[in-house]
Amino acid sequence: MKAKESKTIRSFLAIDLAEDLKPKIADVQRQFKKTDANIKYVPSQNMHFTLKFFGNIDEDMVEEISEAVEKVIKSYSSFDLSIGGCGSFPNQNTIKVLWIGINEGSPIADLQKELDVEFKKLGFRKERNYISHLTIGRPRNAKNKKQMKDAINSLKDIEIGTMTVSKISLKKSTLTPQGPIYEDIKVFNLE
Repeated sequence: MKAKESKTIRSFLAIDLAEDLKPKIADVQRQFKKTDANIKYVPSQNMHFTLKFFGNIDEDMVEEISEAVEKVIKSYSSFDLSIGGCGSFPNQNTIKVLWIGINEGSPIADLQKELDVEFKKLGFRKERNYISHLTIGRPRNAKNKKQMKDAINSLKDIEIGTMTVSKISLKKSTLTPQGPIYEDIKVFNLE
């Protein structure tokens, strides 16, 4: 008799961007479009703050991950996230990711650290330098790098707004030639 094969899924844990802030992020993306740099922009329906990228996991790990999330979020209630500032990873000389950040004072870093402790128990690697951010685009090459740097510097103090975080989602990512498609596997509500 053949053992049942477990299906793998590409997954991550995230906080979705509030709908009312998406037009403001689109405005920031338009500023970068004016640079004529070769950037692949994140579509608004895919915008989120990643708490943990799991990569490819066996489908049967979903329950263990869910239990770990539920254990941690018991001590959290919904909270406000103040979103603002623009930057790049890893730096402005080698721009791989364009992002919008989170202002000081949010419990998101503590939440991520506590989740990471639980995920390490499940065999996942701990994050080394977690920085809460919303990816808005990825340059494909260094075309018009100076203009991109100028745009980053002009937007570094931009205020996007505040959103209330009342849920986090375990998501499935399906890669397609048109870009990734994200689906909620499980949604966890913060009290």
